[in-house]
Amino acid sequence: MSASTHSPVLKHHFEDLGQQHACERLGMWMFLATEILFFGGLFGAYTVYRLWYPEEFVFASSQLNRTFATINTMFLITSSLTITLAIRSAKLGDRGALIRNLLITAALATAFMVVKGFEYAEDFHEHLVPGPSFSHEIGGKAVEHGLDPGKVQLFLCFYYIMTGIHGIHILVGIGCILWLVWEAWRGTIPPENYSTVEVVSLYWHLVDAIWLFLMPLLYLAGAGSGYVPHH
Repeated sequence: MSASTHSPVLKHHFEDLGQQHACERLGMWMFLATEILFFGGLFGAYTVYRLWYPEEFVFASSQLNRTFATINTMFLITSSLTITLAIRSAKLGDRGALIRNLLITAALATAFMVVKGFEYAEDFHEHLVPGPSFSHEIGGKAVEHGLDPGKVQLFLCFYYIMTGIHGIHILVGIGCILWLVWEAWRGTIPPENYSTVEVVSLYWHLVDAIWLFLMPLLYLAGAGSGYVPHH
């Protein structure tokens, strides 16, 4: 019987830690596959309507605040680095560095949500929302360019749905990372069980990757279009 069999972190229904870690990764990848299918449907629907109404989508995209989006992109890219460093710290058994890297990751994710909150607040203040509150000024500008304000609002529906769902995933990720901090502080993530951090990092990398698709689809579609932003 191998030494890993006697590990306190080995679940009773696994033969060894190798099998346990493989099953943990497989389970997370199966979950991530469902997430990819879900967001793939949203991306597919967006692409279809973007092909149908290209001018309206480009115009609506040009009204979004790309500065906020760029800042948030940097936050998430950096957070992918820090959570990867957390995996390395877990492998080395450096609990201090593990907790530090996890907290930095959580802080970057929180900063993302704060910036997103400011962005949403600005959008609502400018009435850049679909429905009865939609800005008459933006609608008037659309008409001036021969565009349909209703189709401009369709873009905004995609914008709020896609970024809103992504934001929910960010909040879930923050919760998972803080749970890892708690477990690390308790000393329940020894080097032989670093896969606990690795599994959470897989989820976090997916959240980051989704944003890297949302950024060009939503914010960069109107870059260089010549339309004047409403901000």
